[in-house]
Amino acid sequence: MGNGQSSINGRPLVHLIRIHKSYRTAAGEVPVLREIDLQIPAGEFVGIVGKSGSGKSTLLNMITGVDRPTAGEIWVGDTPVHALSEGELAVWRGRNLGIVFQFFQLLPMLSLAENIMLPMDFCGLYAPHERSERAMHLLEMVELEEHADKLPSALSGGQQQRVAIARALANDPPLVVADEPTGNLDSKTAESVFAMFDDLVKRGKTVIMVTHDGSLARRVTRTVLLADGEVVNEYVASALPTLTLDQMAYATRHLTTATVAAGAAIMHQGGKEDRFYIIAKGKVEIVLHRPRGSDVVVAEMTQGQYFGEIEIMRGGTTAATVRAVQAGPVELVSLDRQTLVELLAQSEATREAIERTVEERIAENLAARESKA
Repeated sequence: MGNGQSSINGRPLVHLIRIHKSYRTAAGEVPVLREIDLQIPAGEFVGIVGKSGSGKSTLLNMITGVDRPTAGEIWVGDTPVHALSEGELAVWRGRNLGIVFQFFQLLPMLSLAENIMLPMDFCGLYAPHERSERAMHLLEMVELEEHADKLPSALSGGQQQRVAIARALANDPPLVVADEPTGNLDSKTAESVFAMFDDLVKRGKTVIMVTHDGSLARRVTRTVLLADGEVVNEYVASALPTLTLDQMAYATRHLTTATVAAGAAIMHQGGKEDRFYIIAKGKVEIVLHRPRGSDVVVAEMTQGQYFGEIEIMRGGTTAATVRAVQAGPVELVSLDRQTLVELLAQSEATREAIERTVEERIAENLAARESKA
């Protein structure tokens, strides 16, 4: 992938295909990542979150080529990272990745400007007379140009992290990855560093950040949740946020996916239904059939919303027809009745939240029937 290039032939910038990673120990193979499928388009700000030991840093190491998968493929643009030799990896990484570490990793005997010029010296992307000027430009961007000749030890932790971000941008890479970049900073300084990453995305960069800070994770373009080495389905996390990460991972393993054509019915009024549906893409409409009148669309539902909960929680026949809107197909993920019931038995908060939704929707259906009678 050439310098600054975001994607090739419609590929996402980052594409992980069935990544499995395990380590051999005296006790046998220990899996760390399990069948990871992940796509990250150019221009996204992605936060990777999960409990300690969930595989966050290992996932980042797969993307950067610092570690290799036991099985699967890793593509960044048109580059098969999993297939590169160590020498090829070093050259590719220097030209295409900016990496920011929790503990800065600035060389203590080099000035700030010299630290930033180092990646340029290694890759040779800029003429020697341009490197000093570019280093000053990057220091100006992080508001530290007046400290260019100082050693890292003369700066605070937050200032050193800003220099580390400037160094990560030295060769103008399309992708910036950061492993707990605010983990060693106070909250105020962490906020300013996060704002810098946010600004990079606005400038066209793609940023992938591992973080344990929930307040920051909620502000990225997209959150990738890891639990026990598995990626939690983002629509499960959105629709059922009161589940624990382990419960979300369990739900993800039991998901069924489907695409329904425009205008096609998913549930039929008066029928039996035993699946809980979450909308991943597109819209559905809730339709009431009247014996002596035209069908009435009483509501529309869109991405992240769910349906089918009334039938599972209350039993009986389906109260209304649910169909994909005529404008286009709808993509769904769903759980069977048994899996949902098991999850609700483990999560009182989730059961109560769905019960409230059931009561609200039953009331809305009754009101719609009365108003359209």
